[in-house]
Formats: sequence, C-alpha cells, structure tokens
Amino acid sequence: MNSFRKGFTDGIPIGLGYLAVSFSFGILAVAGGLNIWQATLISMTNLTSAGQFAGLTIMLSGGSIVEMIISQIVINLRYSLMSISLSQHIDKTMNLPRKLFYGEFHTDEIFAVSVGHPEKLGNRYFLGVIIAPYIGWTLGTFLGAVCGEVLPAIITNALGVALYGMFIAIVVPPMKHSWKMATVVGIAVLLSVAFAYVPVLKNITPGFAIIICAVTASLFGAFVFPVSDDEKKPVKAKEE
Repeated sequence: MNSFRKGFTDGIPIGLGYLAVSFSFGILAVAGGLNIWQATLISMTNLTSAGQFAGLTIMLSGGSIVEMIISQIVINLRYSLMSISLSQHIDKTMNLPRKLFYGEFHTDEIFAVSVGHPEKLGNRYFLGVIIAPYIGWTLGTFLGAVCGEVLPAIITNALGVALYGMFIAIVVPPMKHSWKMATVVGIAVLLSVAFAYVPVLKNITPGFAIIICAVTASLFGAFVFPVSDDEKKPVKAKEE
C-alpha cells in the first residue's frame, strides 16, 4: 500500500480527468490574452482548478493583487482542512520537508484517493500519486493553449464552456440530495446575479464579487444549517 506503484496507479484516473479540464483552462487563458507559456506556467505552479479560474478572471479584468490574495485564500482554504485530515494517515517517512513539498500537489481528488486507504501512507506512495495528475494538468493546459491559438474562435469558445460544465458537475449532484446545500448555492447564485446587474453592485470588481458571494453564502450555511456530529461521521463503503 505504501509503494510507488500503488500511488502511480491511483493517480492515473485523476491525471486523465485533469487533462480534459485543464484543456479548457488553457483555451480560456489564451482567449483572454495570455500566451501559451504564461498559461502553462500558471498550471505548473498552482494545480488548482477553482483557484486558477478565479485568478484568471481577476487578471483579465485588471483586478488588484489584494483581490487575488483574498480570493485564493478563500477558495483554497479547504486544502488546509484536508491536509489536517490527511496528516492522520501518513507514516514516519513523511518528515516536514516532504510534507511541505507534497502540499504543493494536494488536490481534492488526490486527497480522496489517499484518505480512503486503511493503512498508513508514506513518501513513495505520495511520490507516485502526484505524477499523473501533475502531468495531466500541465499538459492539458499546454494543449488547450496551443489549440486556442490555432483553432477557429467558434470551436475554442465551445470548448471553453467545458470548464463551467465541470463546476456544474461538482455542485449539482450534492444539491439533489440536500436542500440545505441547494439553498446555499441558490444564495451564491442570486448574489452573483446581483453583482452583474444591480447598478451599484455591478461596479464592484469581479475578484471582490467572487469573494463576497463565496464567503456570504458559506457563512449563511454554517450558521443556519450547522452540521451535526452524526453528519460529520464518515460513511463506510459497502463491502463487495
């Protein structure tokens, strides 16, 4: 379980998924005015779909560095919580330098496959599990950026919609099973619409609008729909 091969195998499906999603990011980045290498460098140094999408929006709208910093903290704060949880599943080979290194590659999907293993995981496993996702995310962005410069606008615009489809695919399934989550998402959507069309609010930059929508909806859900202790307990997978 603590082998490089096991980690690499677990990471292949994640890498294939990232290849498709980051392709859309590359297209959007080039369409917004970035060149191929700028778009690729963003993915090489970030590896966060939601954070990169929000950051790209702020960059293309001429937002400030303050907006960028706050938005990234708000959007990526969940990784800190995931890391705390994952720290309970690692062995003694994971010293501080290695923890800091692998933290750069910590994503939702890598967390999901790692935390699901019953045994302790160590350096060799994490080294294996990050390879395919990192290559898939970076290569997909590069290919998308290249295609964004050579394909007709009508095709690149259509492919660029895939990134929005990914976010919809993440949000909609949980909403079907929880009216509380649907309420929180609805509040975020209404706020977003308000920032787009209300005369006073539409003057607020996209970066701060994203921050306000996310924080307001999240705080509403936390205070109005607090999670009980029973709901916090993980659901055990059914045995085959």
